Amino acid sequence: MTTLNRPGAPDGHACGIDTAMEVIGGKWKVLILWALHEHPHRRFGELRRLLPGITEKVLASHLREMEADGIVHRVSYDEVPPRVEYSLTEDGMRLNDALRPLAAWGRERPPGRGQQGRAG
Repeated sequence: MTTLNRPGAPDGHACGIDTAMEVIGGKWKVLILWALHEHPHRRFGELRRLLPGITEKVLASHLREMEADGIVHRVSYDEVPPRVEYSLTEDGMRLNDALRPLAAWGRERPPGRGQQGRAG
C-alpha cells in the first residue's frame, strides 16, 4: 500500500500514526495480526478459517504486503505436498502490542455509539 506524499513531510508521512496506518490499513490486516498472535505458525488455510469472510485473494495479497513490511514471516518447507507457515516477526509482535490499547478502547465502547442520526 502506498501513501501519497503530504506537503511538508519529505518521506510522505506526517507522523508515526500515518506510518503505522500504511502498514495496517484496511479491515483485514489487524485481524491477521490478531490471528497470528493468538495462533502462531499457521498455514494459509488455517488462517483463512480463523478469519471468516476473507477471500483467498485478499489474504494472499495482505500476507505478501505484511511480509514485505517486515511484520509477517513466511517459511516454506521443502516437503511434498509443499507446506508454508506464517508467523509474526518481532516487529509484528511489537505492532500487536501497540494495538492493545486500541482493542481495549473498542471493547469498552458502548454498542451503537456514533450511530445516532444515520439512516439505515
